[in-house]
Amino acid sequence: MKFFLCRLIPPRPTFAQDMTDAEAMVMRDHVTYWTDLAERGTAIVFGPVADPKGAWGIGILEVEDEAAVQSLTANDPVIRAAIGATYETLPMLRAVIGRKRSEATSKGLS
Repeated sequence: MKFFLCRLIPPRPTFAQDMTDAEAMVMRDHVTYWTDLAERGTAIVFGPVADPKGAWGIGILEVEDEAAVQSLTANDPVIRAAIGATYETLPMLRAVIGRKRSEATSKGLS
């Protein structure tokens, strides 16, 4: 398995403060989508980043290869809705060190 950093770049720097009702609905679907990825163990962590230049989103994915990342980001509701958001994806180098997951968690059990 490989790890990738996914950076969701919003359509404008002020997006978090001034999104329309339609954009907010798309973002709710986006959060539901990434929550499902987290519950399945594919997304290790995700959420908004409070960058003073403009908020953006981060997700760390554990997947087989870059094709899987491209498929997951392409199917994100925020991309499918074509509101102007884009993803930048970067492979993480070598070993990724993080907190140890319990055996039940690593097998997708709760």
